[in-house]
Amino acid sequence: MVIADPETVTPQVAGIDFSLTEEQRAIQEMARDFARKEVDPIVDEIDEAQRFPHEVMAKAGELGFLGMIFPEEYGGVGLGYVEYVLVITELSKVEPSVGISIAAHNSLCSNHIYKFGSEEQKRKWLVPLAQGEKIGAWSLTEPDAGSDAAGTRSRAEKVDGGWILNGAKTFTTHGSVGDICVVFAVTDAAGERHRNISAFVIEKGAEGFRSGKKENKLGIRASDTAEVVMENCFVPDHHLLGEEGGGFKQAVAILDGGRISIAALGLGIAIGAHETALAYAKERQQFGKPIVQFQAMQFAFAEMATRIAASEVLTFAAALAIDKGEPVTRLSSQAKLYTSETAVFCSERGVQIHGGYGFVKDYRAEKYYRDAKICTIGEGTSEIQRLVIARRLLSGQ
Repeated sequence: MVIADPETVTPQVAGIDFSLTEEQRAIQEMARDFARKEVDPIVDEIDEAQRFPHEVMAKAGELGFLGMIFPEEYGGVGLGYVEYVLVITELSKVEPSVGISIAAHNSLCSNHIYKFGSEEQKRKWLVPLAQGEKIGAWSLTEPDAGSDAAGTRSRAEKVDGGWILNGAKTFTTHGSVGDICVVFAVTDAAGERHRNISAFVIEKGAEGFRSGKKENKLGIRASDTAEVVMENCFVPDHHLLGEEGGGFKQAVAILDGGRISIAALGLGIAIGAHETALAYAKERQQFGKPIVQFQAMQFAFAEMATRIAASEVLTFAAALAIDKGEPVTRLSSQAKLYTSETAVFCSERGVQIHGGYGFVKDYRAEKYYRDAKICTIGEGTSEIQRLVIARRLLSGQ
């Protein structure tokens, strides 16, 4: 069920208008066409080889997909999160690795510079990122600081004219292919927890800055995930983003948009798994008729379609809210939580519907199954989302 189809979507849900404009429909169709023509033919190859598709990212940049949510004055195309969600969803239906790469580039690295960078920093780094000339990375997680991001151990020592950074980050999207990286480090070892971390921009090629181990992953294997290492890495003062000690607060704000990205990723995976399984069930014959005619199959598709519809509502509600400048922390966490688990459910059902063929790489069902699980982990696990939602509810937000 795709929200672009007015016959399958209730126009008003809880007072929210989900109808798309002609421009939004055109953007959705452009993303769908791009995914089919440029991405689909290489999916199996890049997944098996774990190859980051530079050529796809370059073409995505030409279409404006790498600068969707930024103003034209900074190299972007000046659209909102609704259009952004449409694009990420369409790409993720075909290849979630591409969906998550474009999502991380937009909502994490580039968005951090947009929201907290100075005018000079935006001109220097955001413009080439938004225009697709550079690839962005965002390094928050460490081996001992995952869900507890305030447990960051990387250190930044103040020196004349700048900072010396030491430490290592893990699970960084674009860690080995990124050109511009936002990293977090403790700038006051004796400072108050949550208020002693700062954000810095480091450019590829900086002395003492390098990528480490490239992860061999279960899913989204064509998306680059690697360690980032800082060894006496000097960055000038003007590479500090925002106020010293404000990094943790900045990260929390950035993750509001990041979770909408993962919701869109999960939505695309769920739709892709559903559509693939439905097409298969219409063709696969057992006991003299297509298996889609069996009630057990119909119940499975009904449950998948219902969860996808609910996921669409949450995801687009969060996108509309952030476009309006409304508080979105609880809603983005709800969208991310429900949609990511919908992706896992639908992809698992997809494998089961395919039977033995769902377990082999000749069919896409097994790939959706592998790719879906990251949605319940990245940008905060499902457990963390439940904590965020509960705390907001208890505080009346």
